[in-house]
Amino acid sequence: MSDFRRSSCVVGVVAGAIVFLASCSGQAGTAVSEPSTTTVSEAVTSTTESAGPYTETSLRVTGSTDRVDFDVVIPHIEGGDQAVTAEFNESMRAALQDQIDGGSGESFTLRSQEYDVTHIGAKVVSGLLVTSWNADPPGAHPTPTVATVVINAEDATPITLADLFPDLDAGLRTLSEHCATLLPATAAGPEFDRTGIEPVEMNFANWLATPAGMEIHFDDYQVGPHAVGLVTVTVPWDVLGDVVDPQLADVVSS
Repeated sequence: MSDFRRSSCVVGVVAGAIVFLASCSGQAGTAVSEPSTTTVSEAVTSTTESAGPYTETSLRVTGSTDRVDFDVVIPHIEGGDQAVTAEFNESMRAALQDQIDGGSGESFTLRSQEYDVTHIGAKVVSGLLVTSWNADPPGAHPTPTVATVVINAEDATPITLADLFPDLDAGLRTLSEHCATLLPATAAGPEFDRTGIEPVEMNFANWLATPAGMEIHFDDYQVGPHAVGLVTVTVPWDVLGDVVDPQLADVVSS
């Protein structure tokens, strides 16, 4: 998805705010208000991938603040249940905004590294966003930053770890124990950093629902040095059968 084709968008200024009215791939008009020091433009590009009533699209978001310059493509969907579509798209945009707002006051750039509507199931939609964070002026190397979104297509709400595991501590312990058996076969190797899989929520925050299981995406440096790249493991749903909410089991595995 490296083709950043821009759809036509109309831009206007109202009462000092920047307003964007997008006529992009059928996307409803959106209004984005930002401080006067910020500029943002957005363009939607449709792809040919689809499953059921939903169609995968992408949204390019470019702009700058007083300390961040960003040019990032994020996953979007169209069609289907409009409440689900809106929740997924808003959640992906919010995930990018969290990355734009992050840091400790330093200047940096954000660029696209990976973006994908990873799975559209009968009852769930999952999406992955990986951006390339680099200090400005540039540091030794860019750092990938991971975000995931999982939406319950039955009620148009995000699924959190606390939703997935009624006993959150038990769920996290099971994830930790099984990841310890999977990581030696990854690029992290047998000497993986075990602090990265301690049974705490932040270690498993980036996950995706797939038919095969719970796909865990570890952050840069989380389970090994930067040189090993981003590491991913998939914990089968049957391993998690005793700790997953029974009402969500058929949703996340759909």
